[in-house]
Amino acid sequence: MIEAVIADWHRFTHGELEGGLDRLLAEDCVFHSPVVHTPQVGREKTRTYLLAACLAFGGEVTDWRTGIGRLGPGFRYVREIAAGNAAVLEFECEIDGVHVNGIDLITCDAEGRIVDFKVMVRPLQGINAIHARMGGILQQMKTAGAV
Repeated sequence: MIEAVIADWHRFTHGELEGGLDRLLAEDCVFHSPVVHTPQVGREKTRTYLLAACLAFGGEVTDWRTGIGRLGPGFRYVREIAAGNAAVLEFECEIDGVHVNGIDLITCDAEGRIVDFKVMVRPLQGINAIHARMGGILQQMKTAGAV
């Protein structure tokens, strides 16, 4: 099951998933940010954070309502481990000259929807770079009424 979900996730990251994130995310999905202490609960909040990450990583968003976007060309997955209903995807990118290494820990339900999405990042300079960039993007989104 998780293999199909991860295949759809990769289609999303390339801007090729019809239906966007709303197709992938369960209604009660939980997002765990590397820089926000409390889990973000619900499809809408998870969609918001994942779309902001697309922008933070040099990508674009073409539809905020359904979650259609893509990650930037400098973002790449370098390793994947999947079993049962969970997968770990290791990624690398650069933000403002800082090398960022992290993992996406993705869990799906029996219907093939993501129910939990946890992001962990290293090193500390990478966390700080993501925090600064994501904070600015989320504030712009809030000001524009996108969230």
